[in-house]
Amino acid sequence: MDFSSTPITIILIAINVIAFLITERNQNLKDKTIMWPYYVKRNNEYYRLITSGFLHADFIHLFFNMFTLYFFGRNIEMITKGFELGGAATYLGLYLGALIISDLPCFLKYKDVYSYRSLGASGAVSAVVFAAILFTPWSSIYLYGAIKISATVYAILFVIYCVYMGKKGQDNINHDAHLWGALYGLAFMLIIVALKDPTIFNDIIEQLKHPSLFGRD
Repeated sequence: MDFSSTPITIILIAINVIAFLITERNQNLKDKTIMWPYYVKRNNEYYRLITSGFLHADFIHLFFNMFTLYFFGRNIEMITKGFELGGAATYLGLYLGALIISDLPCFLKYKDVYSYRSLGASGAVSAVVFAAILFTPWSSIYLYGAIKISATVYAILFVIYCVYMGKKGQDNINHDAHLWGALYGLAFMLIIVALKDPTIFNDIIEQLKHPSLFGRD
């Protein structure tokens, strides 16, 4: 079977789904691949920064990450190919790089805490979302499928929420990973545009001059 023409987003979703199905039946494998800062430090198991990004706590966790990745990931694929920004290589650099960068804060924070573990593709998905927002800053996003706001307003609210919840630390969600993944995604694509085709900034700036609170479909 020739997978060369298969969208990378579909391949990433397939890998995440397969990893979820396998580790749901194999707790030992999940323990060896989950983000466990204590063991990363003591055993130099840095591979966990990537493998943990393909694990999920439950089906709902998997579904929402993959649902978001499908829509925004396909946009990034079209953008990186259509604007000649590196295509597949750029997309994979964005996704895999975000897995590592989004896990570094929790590694530094919890490297001496035996009980702390985390998992999920949220850091990478956040990177893809913010990378896509860069090119269409005033497009519409529907929170919970009903509340319409612009992508830029969503991005601002997202950062504020992650910072607040990260400091509060009263749930089991790795908000730091969400935040750093998002910031990495934005910074990564800014650098790619600067290196590949700086003229694209003209269009981005022009769009930013015409803000919309609720976005444009």
